[in-house]
Amino acid sequence: MGRFFFIFLLILTPLSAQVGINTTNPQEALHIATPTGSIMVESLNAVNNTNNGGDSDNDGDMTNNTYPLYVDHNGDLTLKLETYLNTGAIDALDDTILPTNAATVTDSTFKGQTTTIIKTYTITIDRPTILEAKFNISHHIYKNNLYEKISDTLARQVANWIEVSPDPDASDGISDRKYGLTGRTYSSGSGNSVTGPFYNGHTTYIRFDATSPTVYTIKLIGLAESWNSSYGAYDSEPTYVEFATDNDFLFFRLH
Repeated sequence: MGRFFFIFLLILTPLSAQVGINTTNPQEALHIATPTGSIMVESLNAVNNTNNGGDSDNDGDMTNNTYPLYVDHNGDLTLKLETYLNTGAIDALDDTILPTNAATVTDSTFKGQTTTIIKTYTITIDRPTILEAKFNISHHIYKNNLYEKISDTLARQVANWIEVSPDPDASDGISDRKYGLTGRTYSSGSGNSVTGPFYNGHTTYIRFDATSPTVYTIKLIGLAESWNSSYGAYDSEPTYVEFATDNDFLFFRLH
């Protein structure tokens, strides 16, 4: 009876000592002291893990094929990188169901600028982090919503960017920062001109210093502009831009 009781005590006794490999003086909970050599985890190799690309260049040399290792929310090591949003080959923005995907400029539009919120996303962040955001947004451009072609040879500008509210870069929280601002100009003097699709794409990084759960709204913004500042604040040419008219791409990842 005494022997079984002793074994039972050993099983229940917590092991709190530090463990050392190749060292008798471990400095952490697990200390591997080996200036040469490596650590091998079979569950992460090419045979057992679909996220390991193996000998991707087929040169027979595995030392020049390495893959990033990550830690998930449980503290487990993984080769799989989770993203907040990645539309991949799927069209990210369906213009047939978007509530407001068009920007219209008339001859009485102040400074010839009109913006529209193409789509919004909400994300909750509870730690200091960086959001990596990539977008590629398509558009067509016309003279008006009757789809008349532009032929007056005057330049238009079409731009896209991301706004965040509350804005992490503004003390008052107002979204006044244009993240990933990108645009192009358009001009045509012929009724046979091409109206699109054209694309605006960019990659931007947005820093958040949240220390408690905070809900942020990410807005995809589109702008149409046609203004000649030398002739007055209301001297603009009719312009109509429809966004998300072709295949669009979005990618959001938190670091």
